Amino acid sequence: MLRHVVSNELFTILIVIGLIIVAIAKLAAPKRFDDFVLVIGNDKYLKIYSRDQKFLDKFDALMFSNFVLSVSVFCFIVYQQVTNSNTVSANTLFKLTVSIGVFILIKVLVERLIGSLFEIDKLIDQYIFQKISFKNYLGMLLLPINALFIYSFKPSLSIIYAFIILFFIINIIGLISTFKTNQSIIKDNLFYFILYLCALEIAPYIILYKVFIAK
Repeated sequence: MLRHVVSNELFTILIVIGLIIVAIAKLAAPKRFDDFVLVIGNDKYLKIYSRDQKFLDKFDALMFSNFVLSVSVFCFIVYQQVTNSNTVSANTLFKLTVSIGVFILIKVLVERLIGSLFEIDKLIDQYIFQKISFKNYLGMLLLPINALFIYSFKPSLSIIYAFIILFFIINIIGLISTFKTNQSIIKDNLFYFILYLCALEIAPYIILYKVFIAK
């Protein structure tokens, strides 16, 4: 009996697109890319480029696109592992990618709006920039990790959980970096910042968790 061979063609296309996007970002801003690669443990990138941030930044847009693609592939790999499924649905993967991208973009727009309402625009803009920077860094790390899971070995749940914990640690490092950089501003607006964290950093993920658990 012939063994069923699972096609990874769709994953390959998405990983190649991600690599091309990262390569374009590096070619477009080589100095910034070199600083970006060292963002963990070095706040030079955050201090320099947060000053010149724009609402629509080409470098961030490219790296964010890779982040959305990489996270979508990783989530699909996790889904396959949890459900013991070997099928790769282009439609499901497309919906997942769009949902992740739209969710984060809407969240950022709402964050900016609330920052304006609370009159802490400067603090929120810097916080969003640092948060997006660490997300983009995570997206770059996911490229080789996804390739490893797809072409080298099928990850166990314990390995997946270990990587998820690693991703949370990276995000926590980003949060700590934000606190260190903006200590004085946060102290002056501590109540509003805590309210912001509860409303837009904790509540949305609790709601998503409840939605998926309900399903």
